[in-house]
Amino acid sequence: MKRAEQAVETRTALIEAAKRLFADRGYLNTKITDITAEAGRAAGSFYRHFASKEELLKALLAELATASDSFAAAEEHKSDFTDPDAIRYHVAAHWRVHREHAATVLALRQAALVSEDFAHTLEQFRRRQLDDLADHLAHVRNLPASVETTLTLMSAMLDAPAHLPPGMPEEEAVEAATRFIYRALNGKDYPPQP
Repeated sequence: MKRAEQAVETRTALIEAAKRLFADRGYLNTKITDITAEAGRAAGSFYRHFASKEELLKALLAELATASDSFAAAEEHKSDFTDPDAIRYHVAAHWRVHREHAATVLALRQAALVSEDFAHTLEQFRRRQLDDLADHLAHVRNLPASVETTLTLMSAMLDAPAHLPPGMPEEEAVEAATRFIYRALNGKDYPPQP
């Protein structure tokens, strides 16, 4: 195996090991030596790819951002939040990305608790996500609050899956959140009630 291929393989192994450990133990309780042991690599190999555990977490955040951006580029993406299908698409996409990257999301939140730098990094990521949604509100006639407040409240709703009862079907949760957000934004039920 060529050296470049070996380096990519090692980096990938370290990232995957970190995800497993962050999901199992949490970010704060995982040491670099835990990651290298889980990846089956020498302790020094970590530093050939990452300067710190925080840098590895930034690589995971970049993966999360790429996954999120892929939904915005999809053909079925709609940006008019007077259309319930557009809202449903965004709710489902957000929840899917956050479910698939749950260990990263948890690690980011934990890192932000103890690192001002990471709190700032996470806030910048959140800000970019909200800024991407701001134009989706342009078609809504009477927002319930300012654009900023509306986006902040929507963000809280999109993070709700972490607080749903275990076993609640995802489709039911997506539909409920879609109806909730649609009604809040547009001041009417969807579908219209008889």
